[in-house]
Amino acid sequence: MNLLKATGTIGGLTLVSRVLGLVRDSLFARYVGAGFASDAFLVAFRLPNMFRALFAEGAFASAFVPMFNRKVGDPDGNGLRDGLDFAEQALAVLLPVLLVLTVVLELAAWPLTLVLSGGFNDVSHEQFAFAVQLSRFTIPYLMLISLVSLFGGLLNSLHKFWVNAAAPILLNLTMIAALVLFHSDSALVTSRNQAIAVSVSGLLQLIWLAWACRQNGVSLKLRRPRLNPEVKRLIKLILPAAAGAGAVQINLVISTALAASLLSHGSVTYIYMADRLNQLPLGLIGIGLGTVLLPTISRQLGAKEDAAAMETQNRGMELALLLTLPATMALVLCGEPIAAALFGYGKFDAADTHYTAQALAAFSIGLPSYILVKVLTPGFYARQDTKTPVRFAMISVGVNLIGNLALILPLKHMGPPLATAIASTVNVWMLYHTLVKRGHFTPDARLKRRAWRLALAALAMGGVMWAAQGLFMPYVHGTWTIRIAAMAALVSAGVVVYGLATVLLGAFSKDDLQLLLRRRRTPT
Repeated sequence: MNLLKATGTIGGLTLVSRVLGLVRDSLFARYVGAGFASDAFLVAFRLPNMFRALFAEGAFASAFVPMFNRKVGDPDGNGLRDGLDFAEQALAVLLPVLLVLTVVLELAAWPLTLVLSGGFNDVSHEQFAFAVQLSRFTIPYLMLISLVSLFGGLLNSLHKFWVNAAAPILLNLTMIAALVLFHSDSALVTSRNQAIAVSVSGLLQLIWLAWACRQNGVSLKLRRPRLNPEVKRLIKLILPAAAGAGAVQINLVISTALAASLLSHGSVTYIYMADRLNQLPLGLIGIGLGTVLLPTISRQLGAKEDAAAMETQNRGMELALLLTLPATMALVLCGEPIAAALFGYGKFDAADTHYTAQALAAFSIGLPSYILVKVLTPGFYARQDTKTPVRFAMISVGVNLIGNLALILPLKHMGPPLATAIASTVNVWMLYHTLVKRGHFTPDARLKRRAWRLALAALAMGGVMWAAQGLFMPYVHGTWTIRIAAMAALVSAGVVVYGLATVLLGAFSKDDLQLLLRRRRTPT
């Protein structure tokens, strides 16, 4: 498996999705602004986002992929046929559970919205009823995206990474279409149309993944649900993995509820917009690495190639640091021009931009830890250990809650993001320490030698970008062409400085890049 190539494929498609996501958020800021309507939609949108991370992209993949791969790679079995038989068994149980869950959540939309929003701060009964209506529009997405995760897990296990990575593009295209074609002078109407678009996009993603599976010779038949030992084991692995994989999302839900209930209208929007910018490098790097590492390490461990699994995780850690540290410096130090260029027009005014930049800086302090969670947890999941990550995740949720309560009033909209960053850092430390203690991860000499050099290179880049950002501020309020050109110039300057610094400091060389690009898939 060529780690860089596979991660690059996923990262490239994720880049397309994230860029479209930024276009979507920019249009949303323009037509809706920052107020009750935007906060209501973002609370309704938080539920499917949380569920996708806890279950669809997190827990299900973490439990299903290793079990599927072990069946496919079992030398005493029937390979892919055994794996597909297991997938059909999982689908037979998953589908009715999801149908029942969707009905229950639709009926419980009122208390659910109350929990997610804390009742909002100073809103009328009619306003809260509107937020509940938006939640009911988005709830079907939970069932659809969970089925998408099953098909996506199959394709990832077959090394068809790009198909699943392309699915979120449909979400953004659908929501952009709703904004462009169905926006209104009323922010409430535009927000309602966005909520409907969320579930429509889930149906489109399911159709895309099901078609792609059929094109690759994978066709699942519906069966009568049976809780056989394999399915019971899958469920047993899913439940703890849900909290472990979704610790960041749980923390964000807590942050959103506290911000909605304790802070002024617009605070939820500032936190959301900042999180969206913070999610850009997380999606490009963390999701790509996590998606590739889990099936790769699972197969290596299944083939008793422990040394190869250790090498894979070391290189994953190195690649994460190489790409994450400069992104962290850029978002922490240059959040103001970035937020202004993307969101600062229409109903989203200068104050909204400034507050978003402040929240972004607080979030981005924890960016390395958000991504390292994606790199470290496959070391547990590949060994079918989902209990340890969930224990650490629950501890980090507790840290986040304490941090929120301590920081939200003095720091306002910066408090919840900073608490989330601190909690994620605690989670990473526990994951890393445990893997090392068990002998499942040992930083090799190359990683130790390069980690601090990469940090110095990122600091050098950050210093140059911070000093130069004032030159670009006059251009971030111009036309879209001028805004994009200004951001491209600022980012390009940072890339050049960082590239030179890594070479001069010996953190990464041209030969290393060529070696990674030349590597071919190793037999498993």
